Amino acid sequence: MRTMALEIHSDEVHTAPLDSATVMLLRDGALGPEVLMMRRHGNSKVLGGVHVFPGGKLDSADVEVAEELFDQPLQLLQRALRQEDLDSKTAAALYITALRETFEECGLLLCEGVAPQAFQKARTMLRAGQGFISVLHQLGLPLETRHLVPWSRWITPRVASLTHKRFDTRFFVAQTPQGQEALHDDHEATETVWLSPAQALLQYWDNQIEMAPPQILTLSQLAHFGSVAAILAAARSRPPALIEPSPFNQDGQRVICYPGDPRHPVAERAWSGPTRLTFRNARFEPDGGLAALLPEPI
Repeated sequence: MRTMALEIHSDEVHTAPLDSATVMLLRDGALGPEVLMMRRHGNSKVLGGVHVFPGGKLDSADVEVAEELFDQPLQLLQRALRQEDLDSKTAAALYITALRETFEECGLLLCEGVAPQAFQKARTMLRAGQGFISVLHQLGLPLETRHLVPWSRWITPRVASLTHKRFDTRFFVAQTPQGQEALHDDHEATETVWLSPAQALLQYWDNQIEMAPPQILTLSQLAHFGSVAAILAAARSRPPALIEPSPFNQDGQRVICYPGDPRHPVAERAWSGPTRLTFRNARFEPDGGLAALLPEPI
């Protein structure tokens, strides 16, 4: 059972959103695609105790990676993110952030054909404090951005309901390499679990895990797909959705609405599921309950 209680904030955040990246790591399971989720340490200042996807904010070192180390042209990475106002170097750095945070937080290295000995040595070097790119360079491992496919972009509103910071987070999807086992570090995360999107939503509804709105609604989208290949194909077939949540208070409750909702400035829906979540019963819930988050039975 979950033990953390989410706290709703009402203070306006005046700082600019921090560039960040997160990755939905996928694998095919007996019940369809599964996604890796990690429980953030309870003492974390951001979403402590909440189950999230691996990720974090862009570091200055991510921007300094030499162009010749990339497996794809920087302009191609920029176009994939569909942000005209983003320079190619920063766009490429967001891919580095996604790869680095994946390796740092759950020990998964998104590149193919890595020998087990090199893989374990890379983990050891990283734990010893060596930088991500330095580890790859010393072991002769490639920097493979092609495994990451943009899925969506979430920008925290000025009134951030669950944090005192704003983030501009690019969500990626990626297939987990075979032969690698995800491990949490017991520092930033205290649990690693593979769940189908439906299982994760059911556990959330049963108060077994805690989640924030971006994870809830992203899992609701992923639950419509029957395989990892189908998710990746969908991501490649369309631009990443831009999500700028719009919060307001109604009847003493915090409500967050999304594109397509009557209260949201963007009229076009970003997905087929619920367009608002309301904070009640100490969690965020859609109108219509759990059924609103899951695909309709065939």
